Amino acid sequence: MSDLPPDLPRLRTLETWLAMSLERVRRTIADTERREAEQRYGQEHRPPAPDWLIEMGLGGRDPVYVHVGGCHMAGQRSRGVERDQALRAVADGIDACPHCRPDTELGVLD
Repeated sequence: MSDLPPDLPRLRTLETWLAMSLERVRRTIADTERREAEQRYGQEHRPPAPDWLIEMGLGGRDPVYVHVGGCHMAGQRSRGVERDQALRAVADGIDACPHCRPDTELGVLD
């Protein structure tokens, strides 16, 4: 006993529906593979994280904290800087992050 319809018109309709469904699944697979490849490419070609960060205050004018690169406490208003800029900022009185302690990493003693 078959679960398929016995007559040709309904079998053709079912065949058409299955072909359309298969094409939709193949397009979705291709889109997903392309998206995953783009994500892999982005991860592989991401620029390295900066070694030092300066977190700016609201409005982006005054520096608030100096962080070691990758510090989990660095806010979104942080920007990467060179070691000498981070050292100068700590020497100029910009607070060192109490979590990552960039002053210790930079060799500055309080």
